[in-house]
Amino acid sequence: MQLNVADYRELARRTLPRFVFDYVEGGAEDERCLRRNAHSLERLGLLPGGLRDTTGVDTGVQVYGQRWAAPFGVAPVGLNGLLRPDGDVLAARAAGAAGLPFILSTASNSRLEAVRAATAGPCWMQLYVMQARDLAAQIVRRARQAGFDALVLTIDVPVSGYRERDVRNGFALPFRPGPAMLWDMLAHPRWLARMARAGAPQFVNLAPAEGAASAQAQAALLSRAMDRSLVWEDLAWLRSLWDGPLLVKGVLHSDDARRAVALGLDGLIVSNHGGRQLDAAPATMQMLPRVRDAVDGKALVFVDGGFRRGSDIAKALACGAQGVWVGRPMAYGLAGGGERGVHGVLSLLRAELERTMILMGVPHVAGFGAGQLCVHGAGS
Repeated sequence: MQLNVADYRELARRTLPRFVFDYVEGGAEDERCLRRNAHSLERLGLLPGGLRDTTGVDTGVQVYGQRWAAPFGVAPVGLNGLLRPDGDVLAARAAGAAGLPFILSTASNSRLEAVRAATAGPCWMQLYVMQARDLAAQIVRRARQAGFDALVLTIDVPVSGYRERDVRNGFALPFRPGPAMLWDMLAHPRWLARMARAGAPQFVNLAPAEGAASAQAQAALLSRAMDRSLVWEDLAWLRSLWDGPLLVKGVLHSDDARRAVALGLDGLIVSNHGGRQLDAAPATMQMLPRVRDAVDGKALVFVDGGFRRGSDIAKALACGAQGVWVGRPMAYGLAGGGERGVHGVLSLLRAELERTMILMGVPHVAGFGAGQLCVHGAGS
């Protein structure tokens, strides 16, 4: 029985070979940034308010003209096909069924057209700009034609973070499993059987048409070999290709937030890539108030990184976020239970958020504010 995200995590750990679980779970270098995300949320407390009418609690929000059932959604996660065949489609379908948004990663293993067709819910496209910009332009055009609702440019990956778990496990492309990895796979026969039936996951959206992308392009994406000449002024190029909401993901610095607003972007995602890039980077919840103040209401501000409870989402809302994106919790649910597992995780987080709102005396999401926050002392 899975009662919380930690239970889904344990189920995923038992289900997946170690190298796959480590890919999902790991961070950069000493993984201090990853732990910093969790610690910053633990330090924050919520002040309950008594004798408020909460008979009609509503977790719903309006974002870019669309209604979300709750102020959170599924963050872009690459290689979902390594967790379950057709993992991107399953996760998108589960999010749509829950009335929640889904962001598809450039490093997905399902065609973006198939993912968009799988859900009637809000569906956003995350973009990496690799050294061949024409490939990024092609993905943007396809996303627009397929009916994606927003475009999210990730800006915190000029080079891949040093993810030591993956290095130790020998996880790289082209995929050449050694004896230890082969033994690990054999020790997880259900996962292995699913992979054997479906075949090794490919970064299919790097190919212009049906079929496999080149091995070089797939290796470049896994190693995050991005276009390091991409600068803020180049966002005009993206805007010329995309006429819907345009956001940047990976903002931690107030100057970057002000620059994004000055260039007319519609939103920002405060993110340190789940602790997988710069290990010395601050926690996202530490920087959220500064980014919010720099934006000054001129764009929507979202956040990700370390959210495991509905009460964590409430803390972000009280800090001024319009919404929260969750990545690893979705991956845990997908690995352990497929579409049903993802739906279970999302339903659990929404129920926890609703319970938190009732206990705080907040009947509507708009009722969250900084006055409801406190900081726990040592030993709390």
